[in-house]
Amino acid sequence: MTMSQPDNALAYGSVVLAAVLWGGSIVAQKLALGSFSAVEASVLRDLGGLVILLATWWSQEGGAIKISRADVWLLGLLGLGVLGNHLLILMGLNYVSGAVGGVIIGSSPVVTALLSAMLIRDVPLRAVWVGAVLSFAGVGLVSVAGFQAAGEQPLLGSTLVFLGVVSWALYSIGSRTIMERISALTVNWTTVMVATVLQIPLLWTDQKMMSAGVASVTTSDWLALGYLIVFATAVAQQAWLFGVKGIGPSRASVLGNLTPVAAIGLSALILGESVGVIELIGIGLILAGVWAVNHQTAKLDQG
Repeated sequence: MTMSQPDNALAYGSVVLAAVLWGGSIVAQKLALGSFSAVEASVLRDLGGLVILLATWWSQEGGAIKISRADVWLLGLLGLGVLGNHLLILMGLNYVSGAVGGVIIGSSPVVTALLSAMLIRDVPLRAVWVGAVLSFAGVGLVSVAGFQAAGEQPLLGSTLVFLGVVSWALYSIGSRTIMERISALTVNWTTVMVATVLQIPLLWTDQKMMSAGVASVTTSDWLALGYLIVFATAVAQQAWLFGVKGIGPSRASVLGNLTPVAAIGLSALILGESVGVIELIGIGLILAGVWAVNHQTAKLDQG
């Protein structure tokens, strides 16, 4: 069944909204790490998001859920993707700036398109490999050479952020298949629930607020956590799933180039981080890669 134009436009709009909100989430995560450990911030973010998603699901779908045993296993695997994305990026931002993290997250469109071409073959590999090389060159440049804007362990931080990107790419690819049978809202809350449950035991390995006390958390850090819960988890994740369901992971991921642009701008504006020549070259390479993937897939559509 071919989607109508209004639905198609709405799907694209949803992806754009998610990308911009996630750009702001980079700054929010950096701020939250002032009072919370990476695990604490991730658990609280997912718990809050889960409450909102469950309430929305109950009001819209009446609590009705019908899933097969195979779907339960797939939702569990998708939950690992959410866990990897939320926790690994937060851990990585302990070691790199928001600007560097934003540039690396900018490779998400090409990572998704490349893995999508390899795993579900929705586009040929020949259409994405040039873009992948360009984008990965940009990530490598920022990760290895961008030390002046990074922390004490930029390579470790960059690697963790990139693994978080891979986790989300796998989640986007896997979620499209299951959303043919289950609503996006159900996929969202079940996978966030899996991620939350798996993270709770990790709280005993990584504590900051739990050691210093709740009174140690600043107002700005509570606001940052609130942004992560409401906008980055509940709103953006639902908008992204809606968009992926409508236009597919490869095409949806192309619009992810808005995330690093927003992240870099907000990091400079709110966090006062400097953005150097290396970061600009890196994002230029990544955006060139995104353009190459988009150009090639568009030619295939026309053909």
